Amino acid sequence: MHVIRHTEDMATAERGGAFALGNFDGVHLGHQQVIGRASAVAVEKSAPSGVLIFEPHPQQFFFPEKPFFRLTPFRAKTRLLEGLGLDVLAALPFDAKMAERSAESFVQDILVEGLGASHIVVGYDFRFGKGRAGDGTLLQKMAGDLGFGVTIVEEVTNEGVTYSSTRIRECLNAGDPEGAARLLGHWWSVETHIVKGDQRGRTIGFPTINLPLEEHVEPALGVYAVLIEIEDGLHKGVYKGVANIGRRPTFNKSDVLLEAHLFDFEGDLYGAHAAVSFVEYLRPERKFDGLDSLKAQIALDSEQARERLKKVGEPW
Repeated sequence: MHVIRHTEDMATAERGGAFALGNFDGVHLGHQQVIGRASAVAVEKSAPSGVLIFEPHPQQFFFPEKPFFRLTPFRAKTRLLEGLGLDVLAALPFDAKMAERSAESFVQDILVEGLGASHIVVGYDFRFGKGRAGDGTLLQKMAGDLGFGVTIVEEVTNEGVTYSSTRIRECLNAGDPEGAARLLGHWWSVETHIVKGDQRGRTIGFPTINLPLEEHVEPALGVYAVLIEIEDGLHKGVYKGVANIGRRPTFNKSDVLLEAHLFDFEGDLYGAHAAVSFVEYLRPERKFDGLDSLKAQIALDSEQARERLKKVGEPW
């Protein structure tokens, strides 16, 4: 998959493609319906398949003070989209110039002249352009004169529940990673680089890797059964483990941190990229009287996580 940040980076052979438009935060099953439709059109036309997103997310531009909310920051989103077999990912910068661009100009200058798109696929609720004035209906009106096709994908539901990024965030905030996974079609993960912590876990027999949340949405604080994928380095692979996301009240720490203990593992992982997938919420975070009670609880958490992870495939 060729990732471009500007339409000028498009190769000539990539023009004339079928493109899905959207933010696609989470790349959930509803998003996959939209993207899959674009891929199907591309096959029919013997044309390239692509996705157009904005990076950063428009909400980060308009509301920079807003707490981090993303299910899939750019690295994670790129990996998931590449797994769908796309030819091109156009991740265009969302800046002041883009925010001021009219919907009509976006269609003419970006979709037609910039990407050379032959077909556009959007979800039923997709909006674009200054003031969110553009939608599927506008695309259909402009399509005839500008020579491209349009497909609007209607609402996709699962047992009456709409596939939506908002609903997935609600599941995560409620400590329901399994509910989130049913909407995503994959386990929700925090994907970032491993940083050096205070190494306190080593002193109590449960060494951990430490990962900052960065742009990821903050899920319910507490302890989870997790799958840990080390994405590079000598120890590349998938491991089972138990993780705590919280403020470490036993040690009077207030910063939110993800700490994961890999079962049956020894090695140095500092600096590697990792994806920690949340499988089951085991318990909320709480403060312990001392290290002995903390160690005993971690042992119980680990045993419970091992049992839960016996029932899960790798990957989802």
